[in-house]
Amino acid sequence: GYHADRWKKLLTYNSPTKAYFDTSDQDPFCMYNYLLDITTWNKSIRRGFITVKITDYAGNTVESQMNSEASTFQQYKRVKILIGFHRDIEKIAKISLTFSTKTLIGPKHKLRILQMKLKSLNNPKR
Repeated sequence: GYHADRWKKLLTYNSPTKAYFDTSDQDPFCMYNYLLDITTWNKSIRRGFITVKITDYAGNTVESQMNSEASTFQQYKRVKILIGFHRDIEKIAKISLTFSTKTLIGPKHKLRILQMKLKSLNNPKR
């Protein structure tokens, strides 16, 4: 790990800067962070959680960690969600999203996506 006081100058010098210091509970304990940027076109507001699975051309799959905070999705509004994976997948062949409200009773809702971008924060050139 790194002591936070070593990062203070770097983080305050190049203002505004955002830093995410996430670790995994699995060896090697590093997280690969991505920014999911989606625009939905549902007529009514949806509130819930997104889980992302990415797969490479060899069939290796990794699933994102569940965000502990629900996101609100409105028609034609962009939502940016920080997601993390235990493993890095360099060449993504397939992306799949699962929307969940985490409720056991009540109607099931779909989230209709108009546009989606997935950007690696660890490797921004991807």
